[in-house]
Amino acid sequence: MIAELAILVLLTVVSSADSLQARIDAAQPGDRIEVGPGTYRGHLRIDKPLRLIGRGGPVLDGEGNGDILEIIASDVTVSGFILQDTGIDLDKENCAIRVSAPRTTIENNIIDNVLFGIDLKDAADSVVRGNRIGGKSLDIARRGDGLRLWRSNGVLIENNEVHDGRDVILWYSSGVIVRSNRSFRCRYGLHLMYSDDVTMEDNELRENSVGVYFMYSHSLTLRGNRFLRNRGPSGYGLGLKEADRYVIEDNLFAGNRVGVYLDGSPFTKLKPGVFRRNTFAFNDVGITFLPAVHGNHFTENIFVDNFEQVSIAGRGELTGNDFSVDGRGNFWTDYVGYDADGDGIGDWEHAPETLFESLLDKEPKLRLFTFSPAQQAIEFVSHAIPAVRPEPKFFDPSPLMEPPRSSRPPVATSSGRAQLTLAAALGGVACLLIVAARSGFGLARSGGTRS
Repeated sequence: MIAELAILVLLTVVSSADSLQARIDAAQPGDRIEVGPGTYRGHLRIDKPLRLIGRGGPVLDGEGNGDILEIIASDVTVSGFILQDTGIDLDKENCAIRVSAPRTTIENNIIDNVLFGIDLKDAADSVVRGNRIGGKSLDIARRGDGLRLWRSNGVLIENNEVHDGRDVILWYSSGVIVRSNRSFRCRYGLHLMYSDDVTMEDNELRENSVGVYFMYSHSLTLRGNRFLRNRGPSGYGLGLKEADRYVIEDNLFAGNRVGVYLDGSPFTKLKPGVFRRNTFAFNDVGITFLPAVHGNHFTENIFVDNFEQVSIAGRGELTGNDFSVDGRGNFWTDYVGYDADGDGIGDWEHAPETLFESLLDKEPKLRLFTFSPAQQAIEFVSHAIPAVRPEPKFFDPSPLMEPPRSSRPPVATSSGRAQLTLAAALGGVACLLIVAARSGFGLARSGGTRS
């Protein structure tokens, strides 16, 4: 094993990157190079296994031209630097850190005012951890990806912050773990294309156009994530297009235009899509289905005061999806039933059949009249004239009378704690009032007090 060599650079003045490149070129494979405070302008290239460690925040400045750091050797670590000011050429995809070798570790760096942030190509078993990545002040269509993987299997993406970029995107990359990251003011907080066996847990995706979009991928797990106020032109917290074999559990979807959007998912009949113990609160729409979607199982989810709990995008009926598993349905704040026998399950099914929602599914522009006298008039007509009342959109045969407790409640970061606190408070009050009302109604119907 080659012994590590520490080279300490104590420059505090602005310098050409050539001086640092010379030290990289002179180092032996496996060496450790420590770089003290200073600014290095220009392009750097690492072509051998090295550990490049910044002390005191040394700056690698691209001067608005091209890339900043290129890594073409395996087993390289880059940590503790400030990288700033790439070029803006989308055709050349100007990038702060470009990696084309496996087992690279990029950690604890600040990457700011860049077109593309970190680009990993054929970089299997790499680690991207603890970085802050901020894009340029450009129109969203002209931005680059904050983080991109291309054919890079087994990568760990952990505790990063990505903002004001285009996407965090995985292409043809399997076995990836995405954990405890934060993404905001991007187009897609996370975008999967043809990437399988991906686990995503404890992330926060807020104020993006879309929080997460899974496309043409299978064997996916989403657990304990927070999807908050994703309200762009699509505005999905989570979108699934022709995805397969997924488990979505213990997530929070709050304040999005649509909490979850389902298109052709699950794609096969190998396994049902599982939605378990998720909370959908204060979204315009909790879940939107395309009519041809079949094979999803929903159990122990909480639906709190979404403008529309479930919608169907297009003409057709919603069939082939189960809203109860093993006798356990979901909690709905608009459920009007009661529980006379006290088993925690509503005594009749939840089957929403509002005329305004039915019209809204066919003509989304009618959302303008939500909470208006026009909506109230339409609902009055549907109750007064049963002939115009629509068929129920779906059935939950075993609705829960109380919201179930999550086995893995989402954990708020400091940036999202205020929003989550407000959502939890409002949702908790609403749930308590509804549970109390249902319990009282059940007692009244049963004619006495239960022991």
